[in-house]
Amino acid sequence: MPKISTRYDGLGVGFAPYLQPPGPEIVRWTVGEPGFDTPKEIVDTAISELKAGNTKYNRCQGSVALCQAVADYLSKHHGIETTPENVLVTPGAKQALLYSFMITTMPGDEAILLAPCWASYESMLEIIGAIPVNVPVRKDNFHPDFGAIRAAITNKTKMILLNSPCNPTGAVFTPDEIEEIVEIAVEHDLWIVSDEIYARLNWTDYPHVSPANIPGGAERTLIVNGWSKSWAMTGMRVGFLTGPAAAMKAAIKTQSNSASHIPTFMMEAARVALSCDNSVELFNVEYQKRGKILKDGLAEIPGLRVGDFEGAFYAFVDVTGTGMTDKEFADGAMEAGVQLIPASLIAEGEGFVRISYAADEEVIHEGLRRLKSWLL
Repeated sequence: MPKISTRYDGLGVGFAPYLQPPGPEIVRWTVGEPGFDTPKEIVDTAISELKAGNTKYNRCQGSVALCQAVADYLSKHHGIETTPENVLVTPGAKQALLYSFMITTMPGDEAILLAPCWASYESMLEIIGAIPVNVPVRKDNFHPDFGAIRAAITNKTKMILLNSPCNPTGAVFTPDEIEEIVEIAVEHDLWIVSDEIYARLNWTDYPHVSPANIPGGAERTLIVNGWSKSWAMTGMRVGFLTGPAAAMKAAIKTQSNSASHIPTFMMEAARVALSCDNSVELFNVEYQKRGKILKDGLAEIPGLRVGDFEGAFYAFVDVTGTGMTDKEFADGAMEAGVQLIPASLIAEGEGFVRISYAADEEVIHEGLRRLKSWLL
């Protein structure tokens, strides 16, 4: 029997064991998915496009109108200037990440990850033969440790990956921190891949800043973003990638030879979504409300240490004060009827659990009742 490629040997699956849907009696605090329906105008547009017969091949990058809308959106909301020619709409932000890793590294090259970070980064790099280098962040606030970053750079380092607001920690890096990362990248001539999927979910009093906004950053930064989180469109699988022209030419070649393009009927729906600011703002108000409910409730449970909720919709909770490991805590919580994720499944996550507060408000209340019944 033929053998499977060795690139999959030892490849991790991250949080997957704890993301499996439990029985209906279990409260789920695990999935990073908005607890809202997709806005009606987006769904109606997708249906209308299907009925109009827009199910044929289309432009690899996405329609010109959609790519222009993405460029306009980035300029309006994030001060990032790009052109529709340098926008690629992808089948989810995850695909855009994979393209960006392929563009910025070759087999044997090293990529710096600020750990703990989203589990799929490491596996995607390993699939293409690059070497992930997990550099621990500060444990007090999960912000970058610049001494550790500098110490990790070698002659094999080609890229540094940022995710702010961050999954799983919820940290939002300050403008000064982003500037220092760009300085490091310029000094060592590194690419920056900036995963900005949570860019609109910022609860701090300082703005989200992209490395592309910093002098020296635009020519070395690939920006990954998408529709899943802010517009509650996770299952529709639409993301985008933008960056320097040469990198985008490579990205377009990659998609042309792999996925071709996103579903044609989704192109206009995605364009319409970018104008649905009222829905984004409504969702964000609810996320902050739910986050406060969760934070206040967890603070009443001895042994749990909860920091500031800066962005995204994740709480990264230190459970070491309970005397349990994070896995023991997660398994005990499951027995109590609450599913959450032990962070030791990823590098530098030992002693913490990740909780998503994107769940319905009543789900958060019920989960807190069950945890208190178990621990108090």
